[in-house]
Amino acid sequence: MNPLVNQDHTHTDKLSVLIPVYNEEKTASEIITRVLALGAVVKEIIIVDDGSTDRTAEILRARVANEPKCHFHAMPKNGGKTSAIRKALELATGEIIIIQDADLEYDPAEIPDVIAPILNGFADVAFGSRFLVRKAARVLYFRHYLANMLLTFLSNLLTNRNMTDIETCYKSFRAEVIKPLKLTSKGFGMEVEITALICKTKARTYEVPISYYGRSYEEGKKIDFMDGVAALWYIGYYNLVKPWFGSARRYVREVNVALEKRAAVEVSA
Repeated sequence: MNPLVNQDHTHTDKLSVLIPVYNEEKTASEIITRVLALGAVVKEIIIVDDGSTDRTAEILRARVANEPKCHFHAMPKNGGKTSAIRKALELATGEIIIIQDADLEYDPAEIPDVIAPILNGFADVAFGSRFLVRKAARVLYFRHYLANMLLTFLSNLLTNRNMTDIETCYKSFRAEVIKPLKLTSKGFGMEVEITALICKTKARTYEVPISYYGRSYEEGKKIDFMDGVAALWYIGYYNLVKPWFGSARRYVREVNVALEKRAAVEVSA
């Protein structure tokens, strides 16, 4: 039996699922249904509509109206994924937090596998990797694959970690690791920012293989070439410049103290 796979079904009511959404009227309702299907492990679903211009907000309001676990917040205008996650983190109250995109490229049925290392006490952070050991993965853009590999490689050079997929959507955390982080990047920059600053802490980080049901641009894929260029800049900034700021040092100290306290409690229990 793999000790990293969650075999204990007593871990209930701990998870906050953060769903940033922008112009996803075709999939918004379905993603809520799939996350709710996870059952007792889910404490709450925090949905942040990032200024959608289609019927997404209307569909979501109707879908969650009678779902006590679901909390919907509409941003006044589009500010990018980082802005939506920043707001969702303010609202989240779970002990464990995971990010779930609304476009069905990632299957919520695999969330229990992603968070299992945290639930079972091995990890403080767990990323779902599309490249660690391939499960189901749609064959799409080779250049996107190369870009992901390049960005992860450059990040690893600066963090001294052996990650395989820093651009993954599925990032899960103990609340005390992610909530103190005040995100300052824009657009999709949070993927690099989170990775860089968490790697400055003592958080134990794992990767878990996941499936990836990617979309084509014709089907609504949003990330483009300029997002990759911005990610290169973010890798340099958040690894080499931001750690010198007082806010970053405070974040690292706060997380390390929280993790040390948790470890002391677990040893004494």
